[in-house]
Amino acid sequence: METIFVEDNFDAVVVGAGHAGVEAALALAKKGHKTALLTLNPDNIAFMACNPSIGGTAKGHLVREIDALGGFMGIAADKTMMQIKMLNRGKGAAVQSLRAQSDKNYYHRYVKSVLENTDNLRILSCEAVEVLTENGKVTGVKTAFGSVLYAKAVVLCTGVYLKSRVVAGEWFKNAGPSGFEPSNNLTANLIDLGFNVRRFKTGTPARVDGRTVDYSKMEVQEGETNVYPFSFLSPQVPEKQTPCYLTYTNETTHKIIRDNLERSPLFNGMIQSTGPRYCPSIETKVYRFKDKTRHQIFIEPEGADTNEVYVQGMSSSLPHDVQKAMYRSVKGLEHCEIVRYAYAIEYDCIDSLDLTLSLMFKKVKGLFTAGQINGTSGYEEAAAQGLMAGINAALYLEGKPPFILRRDEAYIGVLIDDLVTKGTDEPYRMMTSRAEYRIFLRQDNADERLTELGRQVGLVDDYRYRVFMDKNKALAEAKKEFTLSRSPKEVKEFVESYGGELSGGISYEGMVKRGIPLEDIVNRFGAFKGLSYDLLERLETDAKYSGYLERGLVEIERAKRLEAKKLPEDIDYDKLDGLRLEAREKLQKIRPLNLGQAARISGVNPADIAVLMVYLNK
Repeated sequence: METIFVEDNFDAVVVGAGHAGVEAALALAKKGHKTALLTLNPDNIAFMACNPSIGGTAKGHLVREIDALGGFMGIAADKTMMQIKMLNRGKGAAVQSLRAQSDKNYYHRYVKSVLENTDNLRILSCEAVEVLTENGKVTGVKTAFGSVLYAKAVVLCTGVYLKSRVVAGEWFKNAGPSGFEPSNNLTANLIDLGFNVRRFKTGTPARVDGRTVDYSKMEVQEGETNVYPFSFLSPQVPEKQTPCYLTYTNETTHKIIRDNLERSPLFNGMIQSTGPRYCPSIETKVYRFKDKTRHQIFIEPEGADTNEVYVQGMSSSLPHDVQKAMYRSVKGLEHCEIVRYAYAIEYDCIDSLDLTLSLMFKKVKGLFTAGQINGTSGYEEAAAQGLMAGINAALYLEGKPPFILRRDEAYIGVLIDDLVTKGTDEPYRMMTSRAEYRIFLRQDNADERLTELGRQVGLVDDYRYRVFMDKNKALAEAKKEFTLSRSPKEVKEFVESYGGELSGGISYEGMVKRGIPLEDIVNRFGAFKGLSYDLLERLETDAKYSGYLERGLVEIERAKRLEAKKLPEDIDYDKLDGLRLEAREKLQKIRPLNLGQAARISGVNPADIAVLMVYLNK
């Protein structure tokens, strides 16, 4: 008879302590649930195995939303940043995104320290090998040591560690990223539970010794101080920031790569898993974009306590000898010494269509998944899912309905809806183009959209809520001044200096709508004294896009009407006359909650939705 060692009884167990696991564990613990956070090695907690940065196009939106809901990534990013920028400044406000360089080691240490000092949370170093279930419900987790942790909810945040294999040229090793151990035993259990498992691939570039880089041959990329931080609780960004540098590949680089494509695992068949479309390796870029004579390469610091720098844009799985020649062909890297060579990593993940919108597995109650196990790429996408899975695991334990964000409420809503309604056949990356209501889902208004909701689910504490309310009060007072009509005598000369005529009074808002920068208005009239940078930007953006916002509200209301038409959980789509075969198969598999979700399923057309509407009316 097998002896069972019971480690302890928990409310919830979170498996994996990457960016998804951190958010899930903190959410559960913060809501008062006794939580275990399992990690293969505490040294990889919140570890940045790839780029040492937080944010980026659309990703910055996710971080601000995580923060507005009471999550942690924004606070950690602000605490450990070395540089911050607003990307896409020359474009519309909807696609502008924050991106910060983080001190990689400090980020890990800071997050680990916060976890260690969080009530209701225990960190445990071990490998999870089996999710225990009974009668279709979670009962706990079994570890490789043979011990059992009993729990009613489990959140799997295994990242890229499931049967992970690292590859560079002819060399490969069954290992996780950065030399950490893989998780080799859990995949079989997931298949037994009914998950559809697939194999994805990602990669990372080399890290080189910064002392061997000739920065004088590169373009310096300074950070910005006229920008707000990620967290709504952080007062400002640091004045002193560390620069990055820009250089380019060239024809010599490309020739080295082309001459060695047969040695690339991506081209010789050694790697057959699916890689990310929007973050390809340098050999893929050279092969795919034959007309380009160069590609951007950014040199980014890994941290204040190391000379290692990250060669952004040159992810590769070529052999080491080819890598050395390839990197040294780049201007400024002619004499670089590689500390860590680039590699690709293959790993197991699940089909996200197996999940509900709460990120709970359809076949096992109480089992949630988040992060790269769901087929996504990126720290920010992982953290967003981790937060939502943690919230929903807590609500499940409390016997409450799940917390689901709509597509018009948040990028997080778009991310999760895309995963569980449309699915993904490649590592999913968040992009602004995926959000049809992106003019509403800006970074600057994330707290306005989400902090009340975070308060309702129990993650926004009194301090954060007070900061939020104070900010709303300041904004409301600023709007009064912004919309107050000014006499022609006061403003006529100023307004007409920008072209056009002025026959009557006009407000500052009216001036902005005419194309006058708010900064010029502030400088000329001394308006909005003491108002923070982000609130000034909010005023200007809302004025500029007021027409689009009004038209967008009509579309949102139309979509809400479809979302309000709930579909019965026990509906048998195979027995509905009028549905096409493909629609029946997709609807039966995904089992949408409402007509809105059904309409977004690939393979379900308007005629099928009409059939469902007739069914509901009957």
